[in-house]
Amino acid sequence: MNYKTIDSSRISMSQLMQPSHSNFSGKIHGGYILNLMDQIAFACASKHSETYCVTASVDTVDFLNPIEIGDLVTMKASVNCVGHTSIVVGIRVESENIRTGKMKHCNSSYFTMVAKNDLGNSVEVPGLIINDKTEIKRFLKALKRKETKESRQSEFNSEDFSHTDYLEELKSYRVKIELPDNY
Repeated sequence: MNYKTIDSSRISMSQLMQPSHSNFSGKIHGGYILNLMDQIAFACASKHSETYCVTASVDTVDFLNPIEIGDLVTMKASVNCVGHTSIVVGIRVESENIRTGKMKHCNSSYFTMVAKNDLGNSVEVPGLIINDKTEIKRFLKALKRKETKESRQSEFNSEDFSHTDYLEELKSYRVKIELPDNY
């Protein structure tokens, strides 16, 4: 198996936000930002794997700060973790007011991409060379996110999963439960 450094597939792209990218409140539409994030995740994963990659999942999409029309948005993507055929790409989104120079962190997200061959079959990806503490932390955090997701899916898909196990917990939320007596 061959190995590649994280730096060898790191990508950055910038784009000026225009009125056509805005939503009804005059801010940049989150869906447009997600589209750009998917593009940079694809480019980063494909550069690492040297093949076509598809999006398998997106984890932790939190819109932290709004992006304004006229802001310069910069996205930075790097490989955080690799599996046998998958690549976790971490993306950081920042916006800059080009008149004042003020920078805002708008989003960080994690895209899991799967490498495919020309027939659409999953293919092995190169291993990862990690060479600093930040890269180790990102790799470990990606593993923990995967572990948490698998645990959650296992709990929810279990035949033993029952709403009655959670009724007491639900009382602490803003919900009124009105089930029929025979339910």
